Amino acid sequence: MNVLVFAELSEGKIKSSAAEAIAFARGITDKVSVAVLGNADEAGLAALGKYGATKVIWANDERLNAGIIQAYASVISQIFTATQADILVAADSSLATPVAARVAVKQQASMATNVVQVPDLSAGFEVKRSIFTGKAFARVALTKPKKVITIKKNAAEIKEYSLTASVEAFKPELSDSDFSIRITSTEKATGHILLPEADIVVSGGRGMKGPEHWGMLEELARVLNAATGCSKPVSDMGWRPHHEHVGQTGVKVAPQLYIAVGISGAIQHLAGVNSSKCIVVINKDPDAPFFKAADYGIVGDAFEIIPKLTEAIKAAQ
Repeated sequence: MNVLVFAELSEGKIKSSAAEAIAFARGITDKVSVAVLGNADEAGLAALGKYGATKVIWANDERLNAGIIQAYASVISQIFTATQADILVAADSSLATPVAARVAVKQQASMATNVVQVPDLSAGFEVKRSIFTGKAFARVALTKPKKVITIKKNAAEIKEYSLTASVEAFKPELSDSDFSIRITSTEKATGHILLPEADIVVSGGRGMKGPEHWGMLEELARVLNAATGCSKPVSDMGWRPHHEHVGQTGVKVAPQLYIAVGISGAIQHLAGVNSSKCIVVINKDPDAPFFKAADYGIVGDAFEIIPKLTEAIKAAQ
């Protein structure tokens, strides 16, 4: 069984989500190839062997730098056929998920999105999916010979191997129809660590009382090497930029640690964070709904707790 992983680039560098997608693929087979599209650092591609990739197929074409979904799907499908892959694996994202869906159609493959763990191969090919914004799970059998899977963050444990992946150039066949849609402008979120990539997220709500108090959360995030997030009301009021809005209608995150400060825990917010490995809630209201979803809860004044927590972490470091 051959597995092909689609690894996304960000400014020429492999996104961290690729490591987990490769780890997921290694849970199925040790024959893992990785498809990379666009300009990239070749040394960085070979380094994917560290996560278990045996080969990288690199379509280094300037036209693929823009992230056009139709073009990506066409090239990934070509690589899928050329490598005689049985399964395509990608990390869920605004680019990879629609690309994977188009590849599934081109390859007449079974497809599953939001997969949360390595499939059970004991009786056929069954995957576990997150459904209803993480409120339930479904087990789905993929019955066609070819399969396309997109995974949620934390779906597989990353392991390291003493491997260096070989890098092979791939010249795709592209037509004008692949570029019938153009991206005229792109607005990128800014910040030291972006929310979808973060292993730790420090998020604040209306309990912070105003944008002037956000410095303490930013300091805690710096100490933890974390991204900062916020609840929807906070972004709606202009306290924080909209790209930091975490929730069902904002960014869905699945970090190793999510720290919620002064957030009551409305269902829409919970839907965006319930895949987090560990949730810590800090709120002065002991009846805040968020405590029911928390792994650890602290009832108290955030303006007293956060500075002390930050200093304690600094001392421990």
